[in-house]
Amino acid sequence: MSFELFVSTRYLKAKRKQTFISIITFISMGGVALGVMALIVVLAVMSGFENDLKNKILGLNSHALVLSWDNAIGNYFQVGRQVEAVPGVTAATPFILTQVMVSTGSQVTGAVLRGIDIQSAPKVISLDRIIKKGTWKALEDPSSPEGRKEEGPPGIILGQELAKALRLSVNDTLSVISPLGEITPLGRIPKMRPFKLVGIFESGMFEYDSTIAFVALSQAQSFLGLGNKVTGLEVKTRDIYQAAEIARTIQTKLGFPYWTKDWMRMNKNLFSALKLEKIVMFIILTLIILVAAFNIVASLIMVVMEKTKDIAVLKSMGASAASIMKIFMLEGIIIGIVGTILGLIGGIGLCQILATYQFIKLPSDIYYISSLPVLMKGSDILMIVASALGISLLATLYPAWQASRLDPAEALRYE
Repeated sequence: MSFELFVSTRYLKAKRKQTFISIITFISMGGVALGVMALIVVLAVMSGFENDLKNKILGLNSHALVLSWDNAIGNYFQVGRQVEAVPGVTAATPFILTQVMVSTGSQVTGAVLRGIDIQSAPKVISLDRIIKKGTWKALEDPSSPEGRKEEGPPGIILGQELAKALRLSVNDTLSVISPLGEITPLGRIPKMRPFKLVGIFESGMFEYDSTIAFVALSQAQSFLGLGNKVTGLEVKTRDIYQAAEIARTIQTKLGFPYWTKDWMRMNKNLFSALKLEKIVMFIILTLIILVAAFNIVASLIMVVMEKTKDIAVLKSMGASAASIMKIFMLEGIIIGIVGTILGLIGGIGLCQILATYQFIKLPSDIYYISSLPVLMKGSDILMIVASALGISLLATLYPAWQASRLDPAEALRYE
């Protein structure tokens, strides 16, 4: 143990007449611990919300889309093979997307009709994870060997909120109306077709659950009169955070009239808002550590005033100004380290309890989650530790500098 560290640890052990200084030291440690614990818990909860939201968005959406300026892709089998050949792409599937009206006679509402290929879609989007009633195989075309054997309307799968708004349950019949319809001598007439509700899904996102209706790709092509065309291709990438770069590579490879967009670009506003909120919360909660830092400054200044005679003696015995400064800096850093360790233990422990027991309940009809999601990131914890230790170090500079400037002759004049 070095001379400076030995002296600084001795100064942390207050004598009986220095009890007030010791109390301030413990308050400083507690302030740092409280700030670190609050930062860990809040950032873990916000990271959990962000991760949960990302999983729900990507559960029903692909990592990237391939679209055409012509609003339709005819040779989608060939385009799909070209897309899957791009490095980083794991799968691609065609889709159709259009706005329709859904009617049950007494109830009418708008919806987004989404045609999917049952064979390739599960490789791109998490269909099995969101289905609550029925099965996706029930959407298969009657002519398919794996499809429905009975005669009747084709199958459709609705979001839970949409089915609730229409007061439908599995095996009920509804009508889907396309406003594009057919052109006749009397003008454009909306096209209507009956469908049978064969399943209900729940993604956890109200926007999706209240608007989206899935049908088989062939049924969507037939109903909308698209022939052998689709709206575009959905693409899954190996790394979701490389989706933007991979999408640009796909666009460059395919050329005009194709263009692409990735999931981060489609949800840029939402994730930018979450990121900004996380930064603001970090700054606000760091103020707790700053308050503790002022306590460290006050504690060290009082120790310097109390140890004036000791400092003078040390300097008279040959201790340099740098050594004196180091003594008080180490004392403040020890306070910061102990407070940070206590905060880490408390913060990580509380996050583990929240994740395990989930005792903080949330109204699921508002948040679509029943408890606080918690996700601790190593990068967040490292940033919190670095901030706490950095603030603690800065808090020691002025008192330590004042101690190093003390003149031994002035300090011992009246002793």
